[in-house]
Amino acid sequence: MSNSSASVGDEGLTLTPPDPRPLAIEARGLVKSFDGTRAVDGVDISVPEGAIYGILGPNGAGKTTSLRMLLGIIDPDEGVRRVFGHDRPHDIGRLIGYLPEERGLYPAMKSIEAIAFMGALRGLPLAEGRKRGLELLERHDLLNAADRTIRQLSKGMAQTVQLLGTLVHRPRLVVLDEPFSGLDAINQGKLEAMIRSLADEGVTVIFSTHVIHHAERLCEGVAIIAGGKVPYAGSVEAARDRIPAQVRLETRMREGDWTKALPKDTRREGDFFFFPLPEAGVEPLLRQLIEGEAGILSLSIERAGLHDAFVSIAGEAAARQLELDAAGGKA
Repeated sequence: MSNSSASVGDEGLTLTPPDPRPLAIEARGLVKSFDGTRAVDGVDISVPEGAIYGILGPNGAGKTTSLRMLLGIIDPDEGVRRVFGHDRPHDIGRLIGYLPEERGLYPAMKSIEAIAFMGALRGLPLAEGRKRGLELLERHDLLNAADRTIRQLSKGMAQTVQLLGTLVHRPRLVVLDEPFSGLDAINQGKLEAMIRSLADEGVTVIFSTHVIHHAERLCEGVAIIAGGKVPYAGSVEAARDRIPAQVRLETRMREGDWTKALPKDTRREGDFFFFPLPEAGVEPLLRQLIEGEAGILSLSIERAGLHDAFVSIAGEAAARQLELDAAGGKA
């Protein structure tokens, strides 16, 4: 199967150039219902090997259910999913590291033993797990926590220990469900650096989040999910490009024939004019403004952010819920 990505929206199907990398994850038409209600309704996702990929959507959108189907923790009612080409992800469990949203470590267990134990669940001998665990703790400035119990650690440190346990068997695919939830800004930054480091080593990282700026900073590709459906799956850049860049123009003159050169949908605020970047670019317009002696004081072009793209793709209601979730609300 070719590795091409597609985005589906109001304007139909848009194909992007094929990615030469083999797929780490491929899902087609995933459907899952609970008690007669569809939690996931036709999810399509393709994640190339070595990519950082985000599943972006509000709480209850179907992110966790989708991840669990991808990993084989639960089976879809319809559709297919493959991990490194395998239809049964459990058969290649040693290649996968999974951090669930519900964190769970034995409070009385020492950090090093917790890491080794998690590795053992993926087939890593305990002795090797302890050795690698000490290396990981030292690399992340937590060596002094090796013999401390989980209940003695701060929330951020305990979550880091669980993440290191997810990585100790050196998986090729790491799946993180809401990994930034509950972390302060410092630990969020450390986690972002860790995710980038994994990708630099060729590891595929897929994570779910309801915080747009994490996806925008880290991901080359995202799937936007709302109401169990995926209205967009593709590159972050392509999502942002769905909305024309905005031009902000400041002029010394406020009136004149040169104003006829401005696009019809121009919005004026005092000495500033705002309008979408014309398809022909800004250069032809600049020539007309200069010839018309508009007196250009400043001109800036701002690309749409992922938040604007999310609003355009998923709708304002989903975007508002996303903001509430990010702020800690549960409305």
